[in-house]
Amino acid sequence: MTLRVGLVGAGVMGQTHAAGWARTPARLAAVFAADRSQAEVISNKYGAAQADSLEALIDQVDVVDICTPTHLHHAMVLQAAAAGKQVICEKPLARTLAQGREMVQACREAGVQLLVGHVVRFFPEYALARQMVERGDIGRVAVLRLTRCSFQPRLAADNWFLDHERSGGMMLDLMIHDFDYARWVAGDVESVFARNVSSQDPNAPTDYGLALLRHCNGALSNIEGGWAYPPPMFRTALEIAGDAGLIEHPADSSVPLGVHLKKAADDAGPDVGLPLSPLAEDPYVTEIRHFYDVLTTPGMTPRVTAEDGLAALQIALAAIESARTGRRVTLEALS
Repeated sequence: MTLRVGLVGAGVMGQTHAAGWARTPARLAAVFAADRSQAEVISNKYGAAQADSLEALIDQVDVVDICTPTHLHHAMVLQAAAAGKQVICEKPLARTLAQGREMVQACREAGVQLLVGHVVRFFPEYALARQMVERGDIGRVAVLRLTRCSFQPRLAADNWFLDHERSGGMMLDLMIHDFDYARWVAGDVESVFARNVSSQDPNAPTDYGLALLRHCNGALSNIEGGWAYPPPMFRTALEIAGDAGLIEHPADSSVPLGVHLKKAADDAGPDVGLPLSPLAEDPYVTEIRHFYDVLTTPGMTPRVTAEDGLAALQIALAAIESARTGRRVTLEALS
């Protein structure tokens, strides 16, 4: 039987997930979004029915793929799980740790998958670096340095990214990618110390942050993130140092000087920054293909578990709390 997927949300990530599902044997059966014009674009392009409500979408599908603003994830995941549907949820998993815990437990009790969209694990350069660490190529990992800096999201209407209550801000929405990756490479995190601009000046036009993670095995991760670049810039970098070697990306750059100027406010660049990878298949497609395989292969372990999504959420919220208070935050065990 063909797997029927229902897409909730039709913005940038909804469109990205729709394109990914088109590259799998699954059928995008239905789409539901608050913005019906965006839903219509996906409906016309992929032949999905437009649902009038989340309830109507759930009735038509086997899998509910949630690509809505962060503060909506909790209620939607609980509703899908209660109906016995498999669930895919974009990162961050939830807006609060209590919500995240409830979502994980609800899906566990319902016997359904909860797959979280931490796409960085599917970028080939990041996945390869982690494989090298697992093989022991650079010995015992000591320090990670990770960078993820973009422009500030600029939705024309209802820019929920800039509403801290709904999005959690830059640290939760953007830096969580590297919090998750650092934990994937160096293991569980013991404590977090962080600083960011918006904690000092909530009215600042941009945000930039630094976080220091101390892992339980003694490794340290220095993580940089920002919504501060001019559109359409998006820059990422990784460096993993061990006692037997170093992995870095980008590597051996010889460009002496890069200049990037802000364009006019009405330029036609993207609304939200998405990192791309020219090395292989689009990582977002790779992620969706993996989710399809997990959902159709009995006993297959997902590359990103629900518990991984919950742990990344905990780290990000600790960074926000540390930046707010100026103090190091020690993480409690999740189980």
